[in-house]
Amino acid sequence: MSVDPMSYEAQFFGFTPQTCMLRVYIAFQDYLFEVMQAVEQVILKKLADSPHCEISPVQIRTCTEKFLGFMKGRFDNLFGKMEQLFLQLILRIPPNILLPEDKPQETHPCTEEEFQLLQKEIEQLQEKYKTELCAKQALLAELEEQKTVQAKLKQALALFDELENTGRDHGTSDFRESLVFLVQNSRKLQTIRDTVEQEGKRMKIS
Repeated sequence: MSVDPMSYEAQFFGFTPQTCMLRVYIAFQDYLFEVMQAVEQVILKKLADSPHCEISPVQIRTCTEKFLGFMKGRFDNLFGKMEQLFLQLILRIPPNILLPEDKPQETHPCTEEEFQLLQKEIEQLQEKYKTELCAKQALLAELEEQKTVQAKLKQALALFDELENTGRDHGTSDFRESLVFLVQNSRKLQTIRDTVEQEGKRMKIS
């Protein structure tokens, strides 16, 4: 089998020419084996109809295997020549032929240096795309976090509204003013507590 990858031909056919030839080779081998089995069965049947024949089934099998080996050797020799002809003349795309998807190369030829620059630009764009993708994921995560915070804020506002309605029901005109008054009183109580604790410590020391 040829070791030339023939990648351009594989692009056109959808398979490598070597794979095609290998399948033909295997198919012929299978067919040859099946034919020899059928011939052997016919000979054994004829042998069974001739009771005075001195040829045994073992001898027939030995002869069949020898003939099969002979045929396989001849086929391998012919197939090698056929493979060369197919790969060189039939399954090979001439060097002056371009596939339809490569036609722009005729009108827009590209040097090796230009190709390298294009490759570098593609790599840079790929890196930029990855960076943008990571940034997008971070923004989506932040958006989800903001949604969670917004939901909690709505719950807090709903609680304040509920407390304000409750205050109104019990004679408090403005819940926010009451809340401010409560905070101020709480701070005054905290100051008194701190003063009492300091006096207590001072008295224990004295």
